Amino acid sequence: MQVAADSGSRSLETRMLSTNSRAFLHQLGTTLAAAYGSLSNPRCRQAISVLADSIDGELREVIAPPATDGGVCLIRGILIGERSIGRTPPIWAAIDDTTSLPVDLQMLLLACMIGRPFGWRGQQEGRLVNNVMPARGHEKVQTGASSSILLSPHTEDSFHPHRSHVFLLGCVRNRDAVATTVASIRDVRLSAADREILSRPTVPILPDLTYGDPARWGAAEAVPTLWERADGICLRYDPDYTPLPGADPEFRAAYRRLGSELERATRRVVLEPGDVAIIDNDVVVHGRVPFTARFDGTDRWLKRVNIAIPRRARPFAEANENGYGQQVDYLTPEPIPDPRATPRHRGEAPAGMPERYGATASRH
Repeated sequence: MQVAADSGSRSLETRMLSTNSRAFLHQLGTTLAAAYGSLSNPRCRQAISVLADSIDGELREVIAPPATDGGVCLIRGILIGERSIGRTPPIWAAIDDTTSLPVDLQMLLLACMIGRPFGWRGQQEGRLVNNVMPARGHEKVQTGASSSILLSPHTEDSFHPHRSHVFLLGCVRNRDAVATTVASIRDVRLSAADREILSRPTVPILPDLTYGDPARWGAAEAVPTLWERADGICLRYDPDYTPLPGADPEFRAAYRRLGSELERATRRVVLEPGDVAIIDNDVVVHGRVPFTARFDGTDRWLKRVNIAIPRRARPFAEANENGYGQQVDYLTPEPIPDPRATPRHRGEAPAGMPERYGATASRH
């Protein structure tokens, strides 16, 4: 697939943090890091949730899901501190959790203002904040550790019913201006017939190989590519892990046309240090252009946080999917509220329930 530069016609929704907001957020991150020392500390996790719930004013207004059908919002002005966080590690497992913690806490505070952050047990040891950087030996693999190939447009964790509704991509370092690609399903032009064909559960979407032995995944279930949300059309798309040869010719042709339309609608977004992209995972597919990694500590480094929005509905049939046995852990053991329930007040401590709710890994 070739990616055109800024081929979409929409302007990118951008929100700038004020000097006071960025300083306040940075202070919260450094204070929490000093007080608790690690995200493995349950008290740290609880404090993040309660603090985020009590934030009001300008920061609360700025940190929200995308407001347009473009499905992407760029927040600018987060204080990162490239020098203090250190060099880009050669692989996510080599992260210095101590120097990364203040930035990770800022990302989680932002995420909690939108919904419920979570981590996949089978990805990066269940970390709530994943690290995305090139890894030697993975240059041509369709995962976030690749570099020399186009990372194909996809829905994040599309194989699973508990995939994020929204996720954050925060930039620590990007000296080579490597672009993230985004395309909204609401910018494509499809016939009514194609939309109907792609709305049928015809083929499954499989996990990528970072999830372990495929023989242990369980039965593959067909899922629809397109579906409707109250505010418009949505998609569930990952061509590299969709066994299209098993589909009928009519479906394959419609799927190819969808791919061509997403290519036409693709835009390039170059994240700079301190930028955080908020991406609607039901509306937007994302990827990354190829680049040449140096593996010298100066390569592109992003941080990602998955977010569930409990009141955002998805097709009822997804409740019966097995998720290939992959499971997710939320930031705090907070119950997923009933949409009919009265929301709790900001600052109120969350109620308890079992921490693990059901879902793993990722690409950028």
